[in-house]
Amino acid sequence: MKPLSEMTEREYFASVGQRPGMFVGKTSFHMLTAFLTGYDQHALRHGGHGLTGWHDWLVARRGRDCNHAWPGQVLHIALPNGWDDIWNLPPEDEQHAIKVLFELLDEFAAEREVAQGAQFSD
Repeated sequence: MKPLSEMTEREYFASVGQRPGMFVGKTSFHMLTAFLTGYDQHALRHGGHGLTGWHDWLVARRGRDCNHAWPGQVLHIALPNGWDDIWNLPPEDEQHAIKVLFELLDEFAAEREVAQGAQFSD
């Protein structure tokens, strides 16, 4: 396996998605979104792209906006029928939301890689 420090963002997100407990301990949607928010802020503070554009990408993907930050946007996509208590999702909804989170992150990162590749080839 490639060292984490040598991975692209897409590879890194996939690694986190495959072994979330290694990164956050007890795996939950909220722990993972907090971890990713920390990742984003660290990247931005140190010259990286982080999750720049992620919220807008999710809004475009969903087809509408609301007052939720990006974790809420992911939940709207994963659980289109809504939820009763965002802090106590049923286990099957939580697992589905985590799966969708990493599927969406992969799509976002793939699109960004293509866009950055096109930018460098101009």
